[in-house]
Amino acid sequence: MNYLELDQAMLYSMVNMKLRDFYRDLEDFCLSENLELSDFQERLNELDLIYNKDTNQLEFK
Repeated sequence: MNYLELDQAMLYSMVNMKLRDFYRDLEDFCLSENLELSDFQERLNELDLIYNKDTNQLEFK
């Protein structure tokens, strides 16, 4: 799946599900999904999303 091309709603939903069920943090998710962390964070920023370390979930800005 190309997470960098998903729209905001799909990215938010899919990534939060994976973070909740499979990954300890965003870095672990990116490594496992073969994503560059910086590229993924840039995409999150474009979609007005941020990663909350405390909840291990994406949130809307």
